[in-house]
Parts: sequence; C-alpha cells; structure tokens
Amino acid sequence: MCVVSNWQVYAQHPRCERGQARALPRFNTLSCTVRAVITHNNIRDMQSTASPAPQAEVQPNVIAEVRGGIGWLTLNRPQALNALSLEMIRAMSHALLAWQHDPEVHAVILRGEGGKALCAGGDIRFFYRAATAGDPQLITFFTEEYRLNHLIFSYAKPYIALMDGVVMGGGMGISQGASLRVVTERTKMAMPETNIGLFPDVGGGWFLARVPGHVGEYLGVTGQMIEAADALSIGLADCHVTTAALASIFQRLRDGNWGSAEQITACFTEAASAPDDAKAIIALHRETIDACFSQSSVQGIFADLAGSTDTEWAAQTAAHMAKRSPLMIAVTLELIRRGRHTTLADELRRELDMMTHVFAEGDGIEGIRALAVDKDHAPKWKHASIDAVRDDEVAAFFVSPWRHEQHPLLGLSD
Repeated sequence: MCVVSNWQVYAQHPRCERGQARALPRFNTLSCTVRAVITHNNIRDMQSTASPAPQAEVQPNVIAEVRGGIGWLTLNRPQALNALSLEMIRAMSHALLAWQHDPEVHAVILRGEGGKALCAGGDIRFFYRAATAGDPQLITFFTEEYRLNHLIFSYAKPYIALMDGVVMGGGMGISQGASLRVVTERTKMAMPETNIGLFPDVGGGWFLARVPGHVGEYLGVTGQMIEAADALSIGLADCHVTTAALASIFQRLRDGNWGSAEQITACFTEAASAPDDAKAIIALHRETIDACFSQSSVQGIFADLAGSTDTEWAAQTAAHMAKRSPLMIAVTLELIRRGRHTTLADELRRELDMMTHVFAEGDGIEGIRALAVDKDHAPKWKHASIDAVRDDEVAAFFVSPWRHEQHPLLGLSD
C-alpha cells in the first residue's frame, strides 16, 4: 500500500448537508490511500478543541465529486495547463472506477481549471527526469495512462469532455473517448509529439487513423494545431458552445439535481452553435493534404509538397516538418497506417511497446531537453534528415520488449 500525499479525491454527495463531504470508496487495485476533505462545517465544530488552528487545505490536482447526479472530474493544475502527473492519472482512474457502478452518478463531466486548458498533455519534465535516471516509474506512467485511456473509451456511462482551451497530447487521450466532446472558441487541439521527439500516443495511432482521408497522417506527422471548426469537420469533436454559454451550463448543472444522462447531455446539445471557421485550415487545403499525405513514405510526402500548386501552404508545411525529428515522423506515419487495421486495445499495447524504444533509442530525451529543460529550441536529432532514416530503424519501434503473456496491458480488450 502506498500513500500518495500530494493529491486527494473527494466526492460531494447530493444527499449530504451543504458543506459535508463523502469520501469515495477505496479501490485496492489502485494501491493508494485517498484522504477525505475536512469541510468548513467540520472545522467549525472542531474549533473549540483544535490546537493549533489547522492550516488551509492544499488543493488537490484532481477534484472528483458527485453533485446533482453528475460525477465531476476537475483537473486542477492550472499553473501547468493541467498537465498530467502519475498521481492525477491514478486519481482519475479511481474516481471513474468508483462511479461506473454508482447508481447516483448518471454521467461524468471532465473539465480543466484555470480557463486556459483542459489538459496540455503529460508532464514532460517528469519524462525527462525519469528517462535520464532510468526510473521504472516512466513506464508505470504510460502503462497506467493507457489503461485510463482505454477505460474512458469503453466507459459504461456518458462521459462528457469539455475541451475548452488547450487540449494536446495526453489531453486528447482523456477526451477523444468521450461520448460527447465539447469544444469552444478557445479550443486549441493538437497531437504535437513529433516536436519533442515522441509520437502521437494515448491511442493517437488509432483515433488519427479514423479521421477522414489522410488528415490523420497530416496531424500526426506535423503536429499541427487546429481549432473548433476543424475539429468538428473531421470528427475530433461533437459539439461547439461558446465560453459564455459553457459558463451558464456549468452553473445550471452544478445547481440542479439531474435524474438522467439524457437531461445532462441535452444541456450542451441544446446550446450548440456554429463555430467561427475563419481560422479553419483543413477544409481550405483538404485536397492537397489528402494528395500529399497519402504517399507511402515521408520522402514521398516531401516530394509532393515540393510540387504542389498550393504553394504557400505546402512550403510552410514542409518547413514545419523539417523541424521535427526525422526518425519520429517516419515512425508516426507507420503508426497511423498500422492503426487503421487494429483494435484500440492492441493499439495501446503497441504504443507502450514503442515508448520503451523512444527513450532508449529514439529522440525523446533530446527533444524534451531542447523544448522544456534547456529551452534552447535547437534539438540535435539522431538523423540530420529523413533521407538518413533506415527502414529497419523504424521497424524496430514496433517490436515488443515483452512476451505476449507478460505484457503490462495484456488485460485490455475490445
């Protein structure tokens, strides 16, 4: 049993008196202890005997509470754009498992605190520290994250992701499996991993492979950021509401007592509006995207971009790709192509295999160093250009270090 001291999970029971809290039931499979919140009513009752006065409670990085028939999951690490730590992944998993069979929870809503992001991804500084130290917690992080991703995709109750603000990398992994994906005018969505020498994981090889045409290859290889209109047009979002409407819906849901998932979902769908398409790029360049990113190799993509009549966009895209890790854009292209013919469970197992290689033989450590540690933005990739990347180097990423029966994600199924 390990005690996780820097996070808490608590649940606000709809039948409790105002200000009282109900601790979530403990799940031994998570091997962690969950502390209950001491609320204001309890503190007032204790004031006559408490000495010295208790210090203010540190806010947890994940707040999980049941209120009005809704399980609320709030990522509460705004100073890091709600980037995921291992403790946050465990807290989310604990809450979702607890609510899955709770008759008082009709739906789950995921949101991010701070107004800037739902979730900007994983804690890449932790990745760097763990990888350079040979810390086994690195693979533990990805193993538990991918289990959480699979749980969300297969969740038995409606799971609504409020994709307001930055939603990148790991943030996509905890939102793309939602039954309702809500975007706003502030949404900035991307799978930008090739920029730091990684690949689009958290199921990215699976859900990008299911985007229309060859837009998935484009988004995965380039790491291009898109906004609400593009996300809706290619099926990476379901519903657009303005931030003003979202604030009103949030308050309405928090104040109500909801008896069904349909009522909860309708609060969003009935407030849906058309997004501003002024910054949409995919529809404008769709023909070029499909033509270029249908090529069988990254070299072929570069060649088609060079010959494109969509001159300015093609040149910008090629320049963008040239800054990425040559090895990892080749690996990413292969990942998405393979993802078209696999199940989600097999995809997540594959991605865990690949993560063991990306820090050992790939560009992950160097990419994170350049972006987030030394911040010189001048990564020294293992290959000077895509022409230096060999096919056998790409193929090596798809070899599992585990025997089938020993795979950490063996238990996942579709």
